[in-house]
Amino acid sequence: MISLHDLTFPALADAMSGLSPVHTRTLWRALHREAATDLSARADFLPPLRRWVAEKLGASFFPEVPALAEETASSDGLTRKFLLRLADGQTIETVLMSYHARFTACVSTQAGCAMGCVFCATGQMGFVRHLRPGEIVAQVLHAQRALGEDRLRNLVLMGMGEPLHNYDSVMTALEIISDRSGINIGPSRITISTVGVVPGILRLAEEARPYHLAVSLHGASEAERAALVPVSRRWPLDELIAACRTYSGKTRRRIFFEWTLIAGANDSPATAARLAELLAGIDAHVNLIPLNPTAGFAGTASPSATDFQHTLRAAGIPSTIRQRRGIDVAAGCGQLRAARQ
Repeated sequence: MISLHDLTFPALADAMSGLSPVHTRTLWRALHREAATDLSARADFLPPLRRWVAEKLGASFFPEVPALAEETASSDGLTRKFLLRLADGQTIETVLMSYHARFTACVSTQAGCAMGCVFCATGQMGFVRHLRPGEIVAQVLHAQRALGEDRLRNLVLMGMGEPLHNYDSVMTALEIISDRSGINIGPSRITISTVGVVPGILRLAEEARPYHLAVSLHGASEAERAALVPVSRRWPLDELIAACRTYSGKTRRRIFFEWTLIAGANDSPATAARLAELLAGIDAHVNLIPLNPTAGFAGTASPSATDFQHTLRAAGIPSTIRQRRGIDVAAGCGQLRAARQ
């Protein structure tokens, strides 16, 4: 069987060939605009669509509705974390955050992660499998249902997994999510985060994908970065920065560089100066992220975020210190983890 949520609108139309296009639009709206979970008894379905649903659902297609295994909320009420159980029993985590009544979903693109960043709970978990497009879309729909009347405004692919390691499924999911007749989160409100998968960055540039790009850097020298991000041995720092320059030149888009500040590892003024030199000539913005605690890493958050930021700004590199969200329920950057199945 095929998940209905794996299908883009043209693919759904192909699957429903023989029916009037009005029925495709009705089903698409129910799946994505209304985030429907039960398609069996809807008054707005005309008889041909009801017959199609009765015949195809459970035989050829199924709706992607992961079960909620657990929900936790931060003490300030601004962050909710959902542990979702997929059809094969695998679990993933999705986070819903509120910023001044504007809501952002942070979704996973893989179960586990193969990149192995030493300070990241998902990296410590190891790789289990890629998520299908429908499993990515379903997280957004779950977040929207959880919001009720409020509208999901932004989407960040910064949950479990490396989005550019699962490139095709991610791009299909984003086509579905950004469709104006469906979920309708515009490309300008979608950010893809990568640890530095160079072929994926170059492919984004070549295909002129309209989403924001965030690159997890964390080191301004090869040795510094490789100690924290093992995948740097496959795609060295100079190769990554070259790919970023290519991306920036082809797309004319700003790149957001993510920098987890770890005491004694990458938080010195000298490191900040090297980072500024490294990014010279790139339309860059650095997001400084105080290290969040994980059980598998002994490092501590740097107390020098403002000093680091001052050095960057003095060199003409804009930066912000990211607001911490959901740390008390392990929903912050680098804290997502689920049991392997």
